Amino acid sequence: MPRLVLTARRPTLLFVGLVSLTVGAFLLALSCGSADTSFGETLGALAGTASEKTNSLVLELRLPRALTAFSVGGLLAIAGVLMQVLLRNPLAEPYILGSSGGAAVAALGAMLLGLGSFFVDVAAFGGAMAATLLVFSIAHGTGSWAPARLLLTGVVLAAGFSAATTLMLALSPDQGLRPMLFWLMGDLSFAFDPWRCFTALVFLVFASTLAARHLNVLSRGELQAAIVGMPVVGFRYLVFAAASLATALAVTTVGVVGFIGLVVPHLVRLVAGSDHRIVVPASALAGGILLVIADTMARTVIAPRQLPVGALTAMIGVPLFLILMGRSREPHKTV
Repeated sequence: MPRLVLTARRPTLLFVGLVSLTVGAFLLALSCGSADTSFGETLGALAGTASEKTNSLVLELRLPRALTAFSVGGLLAIAGVLMQVLLRNPLAEPYILGSSGGAAVAALGAMLLGLGSFFVDVAAFGGAMAATLLVFSIAHGTGSWAPARLLLTGVVLAAGFSAATTLMLALSPDQGLRPMLFWLMGDLSFAFDPWRCFTALVFLVFASTLAARHLNVLSRGELQAAIVGMPVVGFRYLVFAAASLATALAVTTVGVVGFIGLVVPHLVRLVAGSDHRIVVPASALAGGILLVIADTMARTVIAPRQLPVGALTAMIGVPLFLILMGRSREPHKTV
């Protein structure tokens, strides 16, 4: 406990640690693979002094993939933070509440119709937004935010989206079935354009950090937010849109990756408290680190074959989710 209090009082130490872990995770991702390179060769490639083969391997294949993993992990963590504020529940996150499923169904439908990438992105955003609004409307009920009610709503909607996805896959041509299956389980094999997600991550972190004071107030309840003069309805819809945008970009880029939005914000709050001026940027960094490490494991454990990265994040997230469910039997506290 004293260590946690000390870290909470000195957030600089937390960010120094996270930045150091980010650098270490990237070096690991750039060095490991079916053809390993030493850290010296990796640094040489980054400096432009390595051989042509090493430069191509590190800069053209591994670096874009690592940047994509970092950006998507950060986006999912930010989506989790915003959903937990919106629903005032530490168990809220895109995968559990069906937002990722809604985005996946809409994106897959757009793909099967032969639409371009822009329309796939728009469809995914609409699906994530609709799923989030649906969970919010049903779970709110008479104003109670009981974890059981919220989770039941999310699980039922996620099951419905899963059934719709299965039906779409059953109707899909056989030659495109395997890539779609891997995409739905989380796949970074074709993630070579990280800048769209990275730009969105920087924007959302900047905007959410600027709005941290409002997020702090809203997390304590809509009534208290209204008392201090905050435009609750308008701000709530902005949070809806931001969480849906982050989820949609993550899903259209690498598929459905679960539990990052649950694991990361919860652990950050345990260490740094609930001030969103710290929680938002720290969660973005920690989410990026987690997915970079998970993706590195996914492509090295049984190299040259690759595992779906969503399966590895679930192996981390499920035990923590069960622990949180056990703790939810205690009197509920808002985030």
